[in-house]
Amino acid sequence: MNAQLRKFLSDLSEKFWLLPGAMVFFGIMTAVGLVRLDQSGFVPRWLVESPWLYNGGGTGARTLLGAVASSTIGVAGTVFSITIAALSLAAGQMGPRLLRNFTRDRGNQFTLGAFLGTFSYALMVLRSVRTQNEGEFVPHVSLTFGILLAFVCVATLVFFVGHMAGRINVDTVIELVSEEVRTALERLTTKEAQSVPLITPAWHAATTIVDERRGYLQQLDSAGLADWADKNNATIRLLVRPGDYVFPGAPIALIVPSIDGAGAAIRRATALGSQRVSSSDLEFAVRQLVEVAVRALSPGINDPHTAMSVLDRLGAALCDVVPLHFPNGMFLRGTRIALIVPNTDYDGLTDTMFHLIRQNAGGSAAVLIRVLEVLTSVLSCEKDLKRVATLQRHADLVLGDAERDISTPADIGDVRRRHGRFEAMRDGGPMACLDV
Repeated sequence: MNAQLRKFLSDLSEKFWLLPGAMVFFGIMTAVGLVRLDQSGFVPRWLVESPWLYNGGGTGARTLLGAVASSTIGVAGTVFSITIAALSLAAGQMGPRLLRNFTRDRGNQFTLGAFLGTFSYALMVLRSVRTQNEGEFVPHVSLTFGILLAFVCVATLVFFVGHMAGRINVDTVIELVSEEVRTALERLTTKEAQSVPLITPAWHAATTIVDERRGYLQQLDSAGLADWADKNNATIRLLVRPGDYVFPGAPIALIVPSIDGAGAAIRRATALGSQRVSSSDLEFAVRQLVEVAVRALSPGINDPHTAMSVLDRLGAALCDVVPLHFPNGMFLRGTRIALIVPNTDYDGLTDTMFHLIRQNAGGSAAVLIRVLEVLTSVLSCEKDLKRVATLQRHADLVLGDAERDISTPADIGDVRRRHGRFEAMRDGGPMACLDV
């Protein structure tokens, strides 16, 4: 799929107004259809006079529809105010980048859409009601459905209060973002390791391609760009990956040999935006979790328990990675490399997870101890030697920061014991940790 089209669809799916707008349209169309049904005479007389349908006069119908319309639009304003207040609270405590998790929440969108859709429905039916002086017409089926929508709105309001109370809970937010990390890992990793071709291009003879655009690389049509390179017997090496910022006039790619139209092909295969997105950027999803932990460790909030909760989710994500492999970024056409894209690797992922938290928790022995405990748990299920070396590097960094920033001997002793358990797990497995 073209990168620009993919970006458009991705942006559209995250718009807050999309579902409410669709529900308003559905309410209008439903009102038109049911009024036509009432006008058609297909509804039998015995059903109109039964207690299951509204069987009042035109004046009562107008009063009823007016009450439904005025109350639903009033409650819609209240719902919107509550949503804004929740967004302000979330932005202050958990970071503004997490606001997208609230604005794209289907529960919030459905609630607002239910009230606005019912309001639109009531107005559309109200315009068709005629009193006796005007040539009486009362759409009995439409009015009955409007009453049902009013009860649905009452149930929706109850749902919204409980839903929003749960959504602003920090543990709920952490779990939602960790689920996004887990989804990104499944999408952007492979179960089998990719082979590396024996013959690679000579990049010293490559031609540099610059880009005058600016913004974050949000979407990349790697398959289309690889096909273009293969068609022209060239190899392209991108210097940026999804999530990187493209600076105007800076090199964006190398190509061997030089081909006319390469810059235009790259522009067609890439889509830039003003912010990072998680659809193809694994580190962005991780950074959202890390931001919650870093804000929790700030002096203004001082909530180490939230930071430790984030560390637990990060450790679980690394355990999910154990059987998975990161793509090498090489796109082959036959046996020839057509495209190389820089990709996130295990070192980069763990650096994104732990560096900022460790740097902001220099004086918190509890958080540093929890980092070591998480690393030990991950080490217990990780057998790849290169990944073990990466975990060892982070454990040593934690110990170094603790020895530099923590002055209480007892706290230093606790950190050293946890580091000793990590090394015991590395050397002898879980049984070796029992004596440490």
